[in-house]
Amino acid sequence: MSHQPRWTGIFPAVTTKFFADERIDAEGTARHIDFQIRNGIHGVVTCGSLGEASTLSLEEKLEVARIALDAAGGRVPVLANVSETSTREALRYIEGANKLGVAGYMVMPSVIYVADAREAMLNVRTMAEAAQKPVMVYNNPVAYRVDLKPEHMQELADCQWVAAIKESTGDIRRITDLRNALGDRYQLFLGVDDLAYEGLALGCDGLLAGVGCAFPRETVALFDLMKAGQWAEALKLYQWMTPMLHLDVSNKLVQNLKLIDALVGVGSEHMRRPRLPLIGEERAFVTAVVEKALATRPAQYRSVA
Repeated sequence: MSHQPRWTGIFPAVTTKFFADERIDAEGTARHIDFQIRNGIHGVVTCGSLGEASTLSLEEKLEVARIALDAAGGRVPVLANVSETSTREALRYIEGANKLGVAGYMVMPSVIYVADAREAMLNVRTMAEAAQKPVMVYNNPVAYRVDLKPEHMQELADCQWVAAIKESTGDIRRITDLRNALGDRYQLFLGVDDLAYEGLALGCDGLLAGVGCAFPRETVALFDLMKAGQWAEALKLYQWMTPMLHLDVSNKLVQNLKLIDALVGVGSEHMRRPRLPLIGEERAFVTAVVEKALATRPAQYRSVA
């Protein structure tokens, strides 16, 4: 296992920037990734749920991975998210992304089809062995109704390429159960924004961040404070962020977080239909949350544009 990287820290699931006509905005996407790297994030994950993977063709997802690799310029690892509806398409995507030179992958055990554990584990294993690069398994039974439990991750432990777990059950007890069952076999990332403090307190290696796209330095500061055991200072920062973090845990997380980007001045709201920008009460609510956060933003941790 010695050749595996130890991924730690803040890995934003970056948004994909579009023009008003829904074409990919390469320059805008690159600029946003550079902004995050300059503010201390430790890695990038392209084309996750927040990156609107479901609206992009396979070729477009490879294009976004290329944009991210160019923007990162080797400063941080770039992981490509694999959320294809069949193993065949996933392998085609991995082949293309390997040629581009991504550092590794975040993989969905199964999307659309609700696979059982046997099917999901074989899918993960097949993708990992095809990649021959480290993979992070994205476990999100809330959204995708497939749950790889500690006993399933134990079964996958013999696959050297399965390196990390992004845990998004919403049940914070799962982190301790994984650690007790598997020790340090996997790097554990918390994938639910508004459980970040709790996850880090329980020994997670990092966060797969959403709101961190607009507030990277603040999110890195939370991680650094937790790792240094400065719980009280970290808690103040977390409490400031939490009203915004709740906006990540929503069916409209893309609309919410792209509006945050726009309000903070680090991106546009353009997205692909059927998604539409928020209007009315929804928009007013998100705007009020963000404006309050900006008015009370802790100066010492402020992201630099």
